[in-house]
Amino acid sequence: MEVSTSYGTSWADQWDSGPDPVFVENKNSSGGGGVKAKYGKKVGEGLEKTKTVASRGVTKVKEGTSVGVQWIKDKYHKTTLKR
Repeated sequence: MEVSTSYGTSWADQWDSGPDPVFVENKNSSGGGGVKAKYGKKVGEGLEKTKTVASRGVTKVKEGTSVGVQWIKDKYHKTTLKR
């Protein structure tokens, strides 16, 4: 019985004898500019929204940390002053 290992050929290597597909941008499209022009604006808008959300999240974390540290300091001072 043959031992099965992961070092053998994959299914694709056994059954696919053609070359790997390559993306080719069609520069002669009637819309002009190709894929980059078509989706570039949408991707840019999405990244801008992501930056805004991330920035707001960082601000909230900083504010929450500041409030938490202040609470700890207040508790510490209250317990040390009672002694």
